Amino acid sequence: MSATITVGLDGTDHSLAAADWAAAEATRRGTSLRLVHAWIWRPLEVSAVADEEVQRRWATEVLQDAAARVAKNFPDLPVTTEILRAETVPALLAEATAADLLVLGSRGHGTLVGYLLGSVGLQVLRQTSSPVVLVRSPRPDAAEQPRDEVVVGVQDGRESDPVLGFAFAAAAAQGVGLRAVRAWNIPPVLVWGGEAMRAADDAGGLEPLERKRLADAVRPWRERFPQVEVVEHVEMGGAGQVLLAGCARARLLVVGRRSPSRHDLRKIGAAAHAALHHAPCPVAVVPHP
Repeated sequence: MSATITVGLDGTDHSLAAADWAAAEATRRGTSLRLVHAWIWRPLEVSAVADEEVQRRWATEVLQDAAARVAKNFPDLPVTTEILRAETVPALLAEATAADLLVLGSRGHGTLVGYLLGSVGLQVLRQTSSPVVLVRSPRPDAAEQPRDEVVVGVQDGRESDPVLGFAFAAAAAQGVGLRAVRAWNIPPVLVWGGEAMRAADDAGGLEPLERKRLADAVRPWRERFPQVEVVEHVEMGGAGQVLLAGCARARLLVVGRRSPSRHDLRKIGAAAHAALHHAPCPVAVVPHP
């Protein structure tokens, strides 16, 4: 992959917030920044639509305004811009594959279930096999509070490795601590076999077993990133609820989702869904096998 962070822009305040976040992250990582806008002229859509030259000029201004904003705040950051002559979702999927990281604006926070469904960002998340960060513009009534942690949700087994790797690298780049969160519930009787019972007995109970599983998952990443201070948090409850409860000081929330296949293009997982709707910070969604 190229050493590039790419931002998909659509002219909204949320996409400008995404450009701001991505510019700061690119500066920390020492990468370049790429600003893109997908646009195709469709003369037969509706009679009220602006003519081709007006639409092209607007698309160009979207990129120019964002580039000028970034240049003012990050004058030494290499920035390129491009209008993508393609449908928005396929264009952004291609950008996600080519870049180190794709960053998009998100309307995010809402009380209505399914508020994001159908959005470009969610369609990209459902289909990409690359990490994507969703950023929304700060709420004007949001109280100022310290944001000095990267929070990551930890699942079972090797599937957490890509998610933990991304989270530790982000925490190291930003010079902040990392909070590793694991939610658990009492397993159903039908799946509570002898081996699982023995493991819980050996650990001293269900919660100590979950703490051991979290510690085992985090240990190799602690060794790889010794400069990152880590807090391990285990709590009984739903994954989304526990993650959001641990985000009071988060400047980035990292969640995993299964890499898309022919059978689950529509699924991003309950925890990721809750994070995208309600997290008070940018959300990184990292696919894993």
